[in-house]
Amino acid sequence: MQFELSIVKIGGNVIGDKEQLSSFLDRFAQLMGPKILVHGGGNKATQVLKKMGIPPKMEGGRRITDRETLEVVTMVYGGLTNKTIVAQLQARRCNAIGLSGADANAIRAHKRPVKDIDYGFAGDVDEVDEKSISHLLVSGFVPVFCALTHNGEGQLLNTNADTIASEIAIAMSSKYKTTLYYCFEKKGVLLDRNDDQSVIKTINRSTYMDLREKGIISDGMLPKLENCFHALQKNVHKVCIGDISLLESEAELFTSLKLY
Repeated sequence: MQFELSIVKIGGNVIGDKEQLSSFLDRFAQLMGPKILVHGGGNKATQVLKKMGIPPKMEGGRRITDRETLEVVTMVYGGLTNKTIVAQLQARRCNAIGLSGADANAIRAHKRPVKDIDYGFAGDVDEVDEKSISHLLVSGFVPVFCALTHNGEGQLLNTNADTIASEIAIAMSSKYKTTLYYCFEKKGVLLDRNDDQSVIKTINRSTYMDLREKGIISDGMLPKLENCFHALQKNVHKVCIGDISLLESEAELFTSLKLY
C-alpha cells in the first residue's frame, strides 16, 4: 500500500498578502501525512529589481532572467521568501527545511534553448531525485522548495514553480499516492474572470481544449493547466486548483482536473 503525499504550490499573490499567507500556512501545517511545499516569489522579485534600478523583463508572462536578474531572484526566492516561510512553519510546529533544486541534488535542469526568445538563465527540468526527497520525508522533515534548480555544473537556473511542483509530484508518484494542489488567490479556474464564484468544478483534457479555443482559459492559466494534465498523464493521483480553503477537508468550491 502506498502512503499518501501532498505537494502544494503556493501562488505569488498569496505570498505577498501577509494575512492570506498566515492563513495558508496554518492550513498547510495542519495537513496530515508527508507533504511538500513549492513556492515562487515573482512579485517580490519584481519589487526588489525595481528598487535596485534593474528593469524587470517579461515576455508572454514569463521572466527574462539575465545574470543580474538571476542574482536577485536567487536572493528573493532562495533567501528572503524561502526562509521567511520556513521560519513561520517552524512557529507552527511544522519541521520545515528550505531547499532549492541544488540542495541534495534534488532537481536538475538545463538552460532553456534559444528559439524565438532568449529567456536567459531560465531552466527546464530534466530530473527530480525522489530518493533524496524521500530521505527528508522519512526523517520527518517538510521540504519547502523555491523556484530555483541547477544544471549539475554549478549554474543555478530560474524555473517555473508550477512546473517544479508538477515534476516533483510525478517523481514522487513512484513511491507515494500523490495529490498536487495549486493554491492561488482565486477559488479555482473561472468561467468568468470577473465573477469569483463562477468556478469550473471539473475540467478534463477535452473541455480544456474547448475552453482554450473560446478564450475562457488564457494567459497564465494555460501553462498551469498544461502542468496539471502533464502530472495526471504521468501517474499523479489527483490534481486540484483553488484558494487556500482547498487544503481544508470540507472544501467544496475548487477545480478538479481529470484526464477524461
